[in-house]
Amino acid sequence: MLTWLIGCATNQSSSEVAAGTTPSAVEKGGAELWAANCVRCHNIRSPSNYSPAQWEVVMMHMRVRANLTPEEHKKILAFLKAGS
Repeated sequence: MLTWLIGCATNQSSSEVAAGTTPSAVEKGGAELWAANCVRCHNIRSPSNYSPAQWEVVMMHMRVRANLTPEEHKKILAFLKAGS
């Protein structure tokens, strides 16, 4: 069971980890981070579903729940606000 949780949280294939080819949050854009992190628990919603102020609130809660880094949070929020 512990292996499943760790595998789910990392969202990386074993070949990516072994090869050291996984892109860091610095290299990924907001849309890519949003798709990679949020789809694990949610159906993807259009950024236009919420206003920029609503996305601020959503992301404030989800940053903690999804264990996002400050950089990931910043990029995802910018992406969502740009599309709303």
